Amino acid sequence: MDRRVMGAALVVALAAAGMAVAQQAAAPAPSLPMGYLTPQTWPDAARILAPAPATGSSREARDQEVFKTTRASEGSPRWALAQNDVPTLPQAMLKNFSCAVGVELTPQNAPKLNALLGRVGLDAGRQVAAVKDVFKRKRPYLITEGNICVPRSDSLAASPDYPSGHATWGWSIGLILAEIAPDRATPILARGRAYGESRVICGVHTVSAVEAGRTNGGALVATLHGDPQFRADLEAARTEIAALRKTATAEPASCAVEAELVAKGPH
Repeated sequence: MDRRVMGAALVVALAAAGMAVAQQAAAPAPSLPMGYLTPQTWPDAARILAPAPATGSSREARDQEVFKTTRASEGSPRWALAQNDVPTLPQAMLKNFSCAVGVELTPQNAPKLNALLGRVGLDAGRQVAAVKDVFKRKRPYLITEGNICVPRSDSLAASPDYPSGHATWGWSIGLILAEIAPDRATPILARGRAYGESRVICGVHTVSAVEAGRTNGGALVATLHGDPQFRADLEAARTEIAALRKTATAEPASCAVEAELVAKGPH
């Protein structure tokens, strides 16, 4: 089977999320849902990103050292946040960024943003699947023994490490939300960074893969801005969130706890 068809668990989740949201937003839909970009307009991450760390290189040594040291995080509050950050469906991402935006976000109260993320998720998932298959870098737990925060599976092992799809996705959402609520850009982007770093804590991605994921997310969002439909949907989501934020109440105590965890680096 083609490795791109096998894909990563993240890619499958993003594609499923995008299809579900797009169908809800435009039902009845006679054709398959699409992202904003096409194979002709997706940024070629394999040419944008630095090559994955070579075996025996100093970059690989750094990645594996961080993997070893972060195994001590198991059972900690940061480990729990990393487990929380595993799901990639838009509704989970809305919840994850609620504290950073300063208002509870749900598919019900932010349907335009939810639909936007569904379509971006399709673009992110397809692009990440393609570039992972170019570099074919093993995940860190397959190189050095250590516990990870999710169950081991053949599908996870078959999905290459570089770049991190979660980091691509989390940073893309962070950039989009920072445009929607620029006065909250600092906590939003900090949460986007931490979302990708959760994969380092989890033990399923290297530091290099997460850093590459942020670059990949930036390239993806920059390219999305060239699409007029994306820009129109972004403006609609901006208006929606601005109105929603006017109803915001005091932040729950859990937001302060999250902010403290986010402020700490993974290593």
